[in-house]
Amino acid sequence: MSGGWLLLPIGLPVLGGLYVLFRKPGTDTRRLVICEIFTLAAAAMTFAMILFGDRGIVQVFSLMKGFAICFRVDGPAMLFAGMVSAMWPFVLLYAKAYMEGEHQRDKFFAFFTMTYGVTLGVAFAANLLTMYVFFEMLTLVTIPLVTHYEDHDSMYAGRKYAAYCIGGASLGFIAVVFCSLGGSEAFVYGGSLDTVFPAEILRLIFVVGFFGFGAKAAIFPLHGWLPTAGVAPTPVTALLHAVAVVNTGVYAVVRLTWYVYGPELLAGSRAQLVCLLAAVFTLVFAAVMAVRERHVKRRLAYSTVSNLSYMLYGVLLLTPAGLYAGLLHMLFHGIIKMSLFLCAGAFMHVTGKAYIYEINGAGLRMPVTFSFYTLGALSLTGIPLFCGFVSKWSLLTAGAEAGTPAALAGVAALIAAAFLCAVYTISISVRAFFPETGKSSPEGGVHEAPWQMLLPIGVFAALNILFGLFPGLVTGFIQEISMGVF
Repeated sequence: MSGGWLLLPIGLPVLGGLYVLFRKPGTDTRRLVICEIFTLAAAAMTFAMILFGDRGIVQVFSLMKGFAICFRVDGPAMLFAGMVSAMWPFVLLYAKAYMEGEHQRDKFFAFFTMTYGVTLGVAFAANLLTMYVFFEMLTLVTIPLVTHYEDHDSMYAGRKYAAYCIGGASLGFIAVVFCSLGGSEAFVYGGSLDTVFPAEILRLIFVVGFFGFGAKAAIFPLHGWLPTAGVAPTPVTALLHAVAVVNTGVYAVVRLTWYVYGPELLAGSRAQLVCLLAAVFTLVFAAVMAVRERHVKRRLAYSTVSNLSYMLYGVLLLTPAGLYAGLLHMLFHGIIKMSLFLCAGAFMHVTGKAYIYEINGAGLRMPVTFSFYTLGALSLTGIPLFCGFVSKWSLLTAGAEAGTPAALAGVAALIAAAFLCAVYTISISVRAFFPETGKSSPEGGVHEAPWQMLLPIGVFAALNILFGLFPGLVTGFIQEISMGVF
């Protein structure tokens, strides 16, 4: 397939979202069918391009030398676009049940569908400028989703989200300009910068770009938007804040670190040390905050902050083993956290409750939902036979192999964070299935979540177990990405 076909998976969801926004289908079923058609068509085109597409660069237009909008299918693009495309249709089905009775559903599903196309634009970007354009567009199309309920908390969350992400992107733009002027015309594994500027200046710009793009990856101290954005509908917090938006931040750091700068320029530098220590601190700090948090979705949001820095830690080790572990955790954490968020949303949708203490006994009335939740909790903690163990073990071994003081500090931090993870995730399952006598909270009318919610949760739970038992289904491919084969 020629490279020009690559524009279709990016454009189809945007067109579908605009159609729903302006034509207003009217009924929930018709709206879902329209959105699913555009989403599934884009997903089919994405996998067709991954399997059969041309690997050359598709240039849409050029502003000047070094500043062009172009796309390409390479290894990281295959991974990120593939995981997003596999997940989006299922969460769209979940959203149909979750959003029943809510206001402005046409607007919600329109922006929800458009976000898919914009995320694919980030994934398939062939250079830093193209990635930055879609990186910014992603913020703009998701603000209406964060502010969907239009109450005080939602509007505050939207303003905070915009301030952090647009502010962070302004720092990222500095890196885009310097790197584009420095000769980085396309992503190249191992780095593509010429030495137009002094190395120390470039490393300083790397730190600026890391924190700028890292705002979406919720790196400390730019993490505050993510827990606050939990006021959005659960399909938004699940997909956007466990996969699309936050992983876009990690993906941008991967591109900046490995495909623009390269390990040769950064390894052993103060720039690497500063960014690596920021990731190590964030993963422990956020795990502590998750233990303290009493709101269900905010606890999971702090967990996401912690796990995003797991990925950044692996990437910043600047070894192929570290990159492999970081990318592997990006995939497996997305599967796990999707399941956990959707389970939490099902509980909130059925019961109208939102706090940890209100979960007491809920597992006895919603056994399927909380059984799936427990599988995800065990995986996120790093219990063997689940996919979370595979990626966390890879991170530990990559850190140990790197052997530097900062890397070894990260190994200790990973172990501490894993212990805290067990506390803040498994304790919810204990409350759900083993409430204290007389403290069972949900009323008698509480029942299991509808099938449109349980089906996507079940799919992600099954993937959690499948990749835990047979990690070789994906580890070989990700290993080749980390070695620059793709």
